[in-house]
Amino acid sequence: MTNRADLAQMKCEPCEGKTAAFTKKQVLEYLTGTPAWRLDIKNNSISRNFLMKNFLSAVKFINEVADIAEADNHHPDVHLTGYRNLKIELSTHAIGGLSESDFIVAAKIDRLQPELKAERKAHV
Repeated sequence: MTNRADLAQMKCEPCEGKTAAFTKKQVLEYLTGTPAWRLDIKNNSISRNFLMKNFLSAVKFINEVADIAEADNHHPDVHLTGYRNLKIELSTHAIGGLSESDFIVAAKIDRLQPELKAERKAHV
């Protein structure tokens, strides 16, 4: 089993198409270290959705993600819609699938503290 703390301490290695994409078994193993992330149907990317507090908190969080991406030279696709619905998607484009770098960046993103929209409490 892959540990999220271990992944977050690792550094991405450039692959530039020199390695094969992870197998389904490898993907499932690495997902145990990043449980908040979801595998897409084609098994070639992982994503996580965030409902941000507001637009500015979304932009601030995107900038924090950008700092991680730049430091590791592994860049996610970032989708901000409806001013606070944020989706971050990771895959290794050079190999058309997932690699260890995707899970390293996901684990590092998981360590951030985004300002999320508060859940509404039900009235009793």
